[in-house]
Order: sequence, then structure tokens, then C-alpha cells
Amino acid sequence: MSAGVLLDLDGTLLDTLEDLHRSTNYALERFGYPQRTLEEVRRFVGNGAERLIRLAVPEGADPGPVLAAFREHYQAHCRERTGAYPGIPAALAALGKTYPLAIVSNKPDSAVKALCDDYFPGIYARGESDDCPRKPAPDMVWKAMAAIGVDRCVYVGDSEVDILTAKNAGVPCLSVSWGFRDKEALLEAGGAYFCEEPRDLAEKIRDILAGR
Repeated sequence: MSAGVLLDLDGTLLDTLEDLHRSTNYALERFGYPQRTLEEVRRFVGNGAERLIRLAVPEGADPGPVLAAFREHYQAHCRERTGAYPGIPAALAALGKTYPLAIVSNKPDSAVKALCDDYFPGIYARGESDDCPRKPAPDMVWKAMAAIGVDRCVYVGDSEVDILTAKNAGVPCLSVSWGFRDKEALLEAGGAYFCEEPRDLAEKIRDILAGR
């Protein structure tokens, strides 16, 4: 059986929070709505742009026009304050020598591909699209596994959504501690495997696949 590694993007590979925060507040300001703090946006991310904006707008407000403004702004500005977490490029280079890799994200597919072309060229990547339900539905995981030709994998992520996605897909989840959620929240969500540093990813994944 061939094994691969699937990785979430925001909070796992890239620190995208500041750009998401700026685009959220741009869209809110356009419609005269109150701004959101960085920590509020941190709590809102993980379930895709639609849920982010639905949580960000005032209660009773129509999120549709705000979402459209957010997507337009984020598409144009998603690389301004975003960067890979320290140690991630080296960790992916090491993993790629042993395993096929794929990146799966609840960000819009166009933004995912633009960011991954910049930071992780050559790695299969997909985001939210009309033909594939977003996480925690398992479809994105299964499609990515098929695309890279593996029949089992470890899913690496930083949030409760990632833990649930892996459970729904029937694969183990390795939760990272450097992302948008703290370890306590991940434990409450049912996290079973944890990684504290990118340099330890290969060893942790090897142990999970070996059943240790």
C-alpha cells in the first residue's frame, strides 16, 4: 500500500492570518460594518471564506455582498503579509523525498493555487470549489489522495476542522501546535497526535504510519 501526506494550508504551512484580517476588515468597512480584531478573525477561520464572513458581519446582516468584496480583495492581496512558517520549506523538502504530497484547503481554489505556486511549486494543491464540498467533508481528502496516487495517508492540520476532516475520511490526523489553535482546543476536538516543530514532521508521520 502506498502512503502519502496531505497538509492543510492556513495555520499549518502558511501564516495567512494578517492578510485574511486585512481583507475581512476591508470588506466590512465597505459596507459600514464594525471592524474585527486579529484574534476574532483567528477564531473565525478554518471553515472557508463563507463562514469567516458570516461570523464577521453583524447579526442579521446579509453576508453575500461582503463575501464578494472579501474574495475580490483577498485574491489581489493574499501574498502581502503571508509567509511560510519557519522550517516548513525544509520539512516539505524532506517529506517529499519519501512521500507523495498534497495540500488541501478551505480557501477558494484560485487563492490556494496562487499561494502554492509561489511557496510550494510542484505540490498538488486544491481549495474550495463547486465540484467538491469543503472540509470537514472527506471529499477533498479522497480526491487529493487519488490525484497523488496513494491509498492511505496522514493528514496534517492545525484546527478542529482538520481533526474532523481526517476522521470523516478515515485517516489519522497529525495536529500541529504552531497554527491558529492552541493544543487545549485540539485536545478537546479529539486530537490524538501532535507535532511541536516542523522539523519533527517526518519522524511523527513515520511513527503514525508504522502504528507507533
